[in-house]
This record gives sequence, C-alpha cells and structure tokens, in this order.
Amino acid sequence: MNKKEIAAFFDRMAPEWDANMIKSDEKINFILDAAGVKENSVVLDVACGTGVMFPYYLARGAERVIGVDISAQMARIAASKMHDQRVEVICGDVEEIPVERLCDCCVVYNAFPHFESPERLVERLSHWLKSGGRLTVAHGMSREKIDAHHHGSASKVSMGLMPAEQLAGIFGRHLDVTAVISNEDMYQVAGKRR
Repeated sequence: MNKKEIAAFFDRMAPEWDANMIKSDEKINFILDAAGVKENSVVLDVACGTGVMFPYYLARGAERVIGVDISAQMARIAASKMHDQRVEVICGDVEEIPVERLCDCCVVYNAFPHFESPERLVERLSHWLKSGGRLTVAHGMSREKIDAHHHGSASKVSMGLMPAEQLAGIFGRHLDVTAVISNEDMYQVAGKRR
C-alpha cells in the first residue's frame, strides 16, 4: 500500500463520509469503556477522519483530544466541525509525526486495515502512551463484514483485518492485553502500557 494513495482515496471520500456513516452509540460507548476514555483523559484519535468520535470523547469529559489523519480533506472537515479548544486536529502520518504530549488513550476506530504494518503502528502508538495508558483498535462491525466492505473500492488501500488473537499477540510485545473481542457485532483489541 502507498500512503499517498491512501490519503488520496480518503480525500475523495471525505465530502460524503458523514452522510454514509453508520454508527451505534451503544457499541462506541462499550469500546470507549475498554479504551479507558474518561474524565480528564488525553486522547489520541488515530485516523480521526471527519472527527466522528470527537463528541464521544468530549461527552466523557476528555481534557484534550488530538485527532490525526493523513487525509488533508478528512482533517479539514474534522477541524471545521469542532470549535472547542480541547480538540486539536493534525494532518499528518501518525507513524512519523513527533510525540509532543503523552496520552492516556490512543484509539484507532474503523481504520486499522489502512495501515500497512500492524507491528510498526502498535509499536509507534505505544510511545504515545503514558505509563498505564491504553491503546485500542476497534471496529463497530465484525471482522468478516469489515473485510467484505473493503473488498470493493477500498481494496487497494486496505490490508484486511487480521484475527483479533493475532493482533493481541502483537499488542503483547508492547503492552499488557486487556481486551480481545471478535464477534458478529464488533472487533476490539485493547492493551495497557506497562
């Protein structure tokens, strides 16, 4: 996968992204419970897209939300929607931008298959975490549904979603694994920095 192609794909998708979004408040709140997002949390939203998750973090009393997206159009829309000093949006590659503030929570929601190297991403994100901070990779659909969804127009910008147990093995090299869920409704792997 080519990162420029990924950015260009999501630049094209950005204008219609929110209109096509299917989300479940119940699933998102379940995911954010396991992610440890709570009052006074500093949250890194990885591949934040149009900022769909920002209101959920703020509703939980997050002190700071840092959204990062490689797509300039996604980042532009995310920044235009949030007029809250607690939210910062950065257009860039989360694997390359410098870590300037350690976070309590890193959340990769509905984006993980678009990263070429799960090992490299997990290792990089573990450096963004405070001691005891949590990394969460999650999808509001099953692994099978995500892979089917990405099979069409997104096939050139998606690696597919690995089995949760395999991802947990990667997490285990960097973090203490705290959740592994893969069922017909959702997918989540979470871990805490030692």
